[in-house]
Amino acid sequence: QVQLVTSGGGLVQPGGSLRLSCVASTSEFWVYEMAWYRQCPDKERELVAEIDSSSRTIVVDSVKGRFDISRDNAKLTVYLQMNSLRPDDSAVYFCVARDSRSGYHYWGQGTQVTVSA
Repeated sequence: QVQLVTSGGGLVQPGGSLRLSCVASTSEFWVYEMAWYRQCPDKERELVAEIDSSSRTIVVDSVKGRFDISRDNAKLTVYLQMNSLRPDDSAVYFCVARDSRSGYHYWGQGTQVTVSA
């Protein structure tokens, strides 16, 4: 069982920045593929970005050039740097860890990001 503790959400003005962090409770963090998802009210949960164990990344088109995902295996942490935030980025953001050996997914508790003037 892997627990994920997410932090860094909050209220920010349009054009501002936030950095989300997600700390995993596993010393084998390096084998996990990590991702950030978000869910807006009345919408499906959607992938935002993911990073594999070799730090190769995928960022979806809607946030490409504004968001960046990274990981620090020594700190058991994955980050989502969000720049040039827009009101439609407002959502609950979830950290996800996928065990590359079993395929099992673990979800964090979610953190609210609100972009508003």
